[in-house]
Amino acid sequence: MQDGMYTALFGALTQEHRMNIIANNLANVNTTGFKQDRTAFKDVFVRFAHDTIREPILHLRDKGLFPEPDYMSKVRIAESRIDFSQGSLKRSDNPLDIAISGEGFFKVRTDTGDYYTRNGHFTVSADGTVVNASGHQLLGEGGPITIEGNARIDISPEGQLFANGEAVDTIQVVTVSDLTGLRKVGQNNFEIHPDSGATEEAATDVVVQQGFLEAPNVEVVTEMVNMIETQRSFEAYQKAIMTSKETDSKAVNEVGKV
Repeated sequence: MQDGMYTALFGALTQEHRMNIIANNLANVNTTGFKQDRTAFKDVFVRFAHDTIREPILHLRDKGLFPEPDYMSKVRIAESRIDFSQGSLKRSDNPLDIAISGEGFFKVRTDTGDYYTRNGHFTVSADGTVVNASGHQLLGEGGPITIEGNARIDISPEGQLFANGEAVDTIQVVTVSDLTGLRKVGQNNFEIHPDSGATEEAATDVVVQQGFLEAPNVEVVTEMVNMIETQRSFEAYQKAIMTSKETDSKAVNEVGKV
């Protein structure tokens, strides 16, 4: 089998992975606070022993290589990362809809631990706890935030929450020392990867805006263009695989005949 078939196969698999990422971005164009994924590509060069020996060597050969040796490359994903750029803020006028302007995250408590999120759509549960649509509890400086009765809710730009004019708690708004150390864990939540070395820090230069929600940072037109480009690339790799297969078939069935 020709090495060209493997090269095309690796390229097709890479484009398939890229398509999955694009599809997930497009599926979340209406998800509050969603952060899109981005990919970058590189060539991985396969080096042969004779590639580093271009000049004649008397005890090996007296002429240079013909044809000239070169490198074969296979496409690889060099980087897949989360784009944490700010999404636009949309007014909702819901007192428990809050958005962060700047680099920071809300902390929520789930059955499996505490996570970070940019989704600021919260409600009050039957027991008075402030939760999001998944039932995750919004954390303040004193733990899960609770509100009694049908109180009038006000939230300051610093994140301090008031019920009927009385201070209840301050919403935790945090960030991490290295955003590349965050990974998605589902339900629009993030956690620090244990091997990243990143640590939680208090967020600075952020403003908590009541009555607003952050839109996802996905640009639909850009993602649609990327999808078409990826599909065309995948089709090109398919053709390369079929061409390599046909060449192998002719070599076996025609050239190999006596």
